[in-house]
Amino acid sequence: MDGAADYAFPALVAARLALAFAPLPDALKYDHQLSSPLTSYSRLREGIYLFEHGIDPYSGGFFRHSPILLSLFSTVLPLTPYTSPLLWTAVDSVAAWALVRIWRLRTGAKHTSRDKQIAALYLLNSYILLPSLAFSTSSIENMLCLLAIMLACRGRASASLFALASLVQLSLPSILLAAPLLLLNISRPVSRLALPRPFEAPLKRTIPLFLELCGYVALLTFASTLVCGNWLWVEKTWGASLTLPDLTPNPGLWWYFFTEMFDHFRSFFLMVFSVHLIIYIIPICIKFQHDLLYATFLLVGVLAVFKPYPTLSDPGLFLSMFAVFPEIYPYLRHPIVTALIHLHASLLLPLFNSLWLRQGTGNANFFYASTLVFGMGNGAALMDAIWAGLRAAIGKLKEGYEVAQE
Repeated sequence: MDGAADYAFPALVAARLALAFAPLPDALKYDHQLSSPLTSYSRLREGIYLFEHGIDPYSGGFFRHSPILLSLFSTVLPLTPYTSPLLWTAVDSVAAWALVRIWRLRTGAKHTSRDKQIAALYLLNSYILLPSLAFSTSSIENMLCLLAIMLACRGRASASLFALASLVQLSLPSILLAAPLLLLNISRPVSRLALPRPFEAPLKRTIPLFLELCGYVALLTFASTLVCGNWLWVEKTWGASLTLPDLTPNPGLWWYFFTEMFDHFRSFFLMVFSVHLIIYIIPICIKFQHDLLYATFLLVGVLAVFKPYPTLSDPGLFLSMFAVFPEIYPYLRHPIVTALIHLHASLLLPLFNSLWLRQGTGNANFFYASTLVFGMGNGAALMDAIWAGLRAAIGKLKEGYEVAQE
C-alpha cells in the first residue's frame, strides 16, 4: 500500500503469516471442502516425491496438478514446513494487493479510504483463508486470476494474457475469462453501470491479443510436455475437468450427480455440464459490454457456482470482488437472505462432512444436501449481482414508479 504511515496492510499480512505458522490440525490439508483432487497439497507433495525419484507422477490416477507446479516446487521453490507458509502467505498478499489495485484503477484514484477494507475482506475472508491454510493451490489460481484482471485494467495486455495462460494451465475452466479479459484490455475499467453505452473499441483489435494468448498457452503447454517427457499430463490435468474421473466429494454440484449416473448416460451429461459453462460467456459480455470488468466479475461468479472441482476459495474470490463494486449495493435485491444462506451453508458443510466421513453416522446424501444449500447461496449472490448491475442503469426511481422483472 502507498504511504509509510499506513500499517494496516503489513499488519494483515503479519497476522496471516502467524496463522500460517500456527499449529493447526493436519486434517485441514485433507479436508474435501478446502482442496480438491486438482488442488490438494498432499497430492502435490506426493507427485513431487515421485518426480524427484524418476517416476512419472501422471502414470497413475492420483496426481492431477499442472507440470508447471511440479517443475516449480521441485526446483526453485521446494516445499518444506517453513517455506510453504511463507509462500502461501505471499500468494494471498499479492492477490489482496491486486484486488486493491483493481479498485484504484476502477475509481481512478491513487489511494482511497477503502483500500484497507478491501484488503481485509480478502485476507480475512474465511472462504479464502481456510483453503490457504490448507495450502490448496486454488490460492495460486485466485492470485493469477486477480493479476490477470489487474494487468488488463492497467492496459498491460501481454502480462495480463500471460497470467491468464498460466491460470489456464492450472485450471482449464478459467478459459471462460478469456473473452471479457480480451475486451477489457482494449477498454477502460471505470464504472459505467449507471451510463451503459455500446462498446466503442473496434473488435478487430482483439485478434492479435487472441493470437498472443494462444501463443502463451502453446508455449506453456510445450514447456509442460518438456517437464513430463510425454503428453500424459494433458489427460490427467485438463482432461480431469472434462471427464470428471475422480469423484472425491467437494462443495460443488458435479460429484454426486455423476456418482449416481449410469455409465450409459455419462458422456452425454458430461458434454451438457461442460457446454452449460460456455453458454454464459456471450450473453454476459454483450449485456455488460459497457463495463467489461463487471462482466469478468460475473463470469468469476459463474465459475464459483458451476466449476467441476471447486473449493471454498472459488466462491471466496467472487464474494471478495463485491468490494470493488460499491455502486451496486443499493440495488441488491436480497442481500440479507443471500448472506443467511451462506451462513447456513457454512455451518452445514463441516457438520455433515464430519457426520458422513468421520463419525460414520450419516451418508453422502447428508453432505450433498449441504452442497446444494451452498450452491443455492452462490447462485443467489450471482443472480443478485446480475440484477444489481442491470438495475444501476435505471438509478433512483421517481415516486409512484417501480421496476418490474418480466
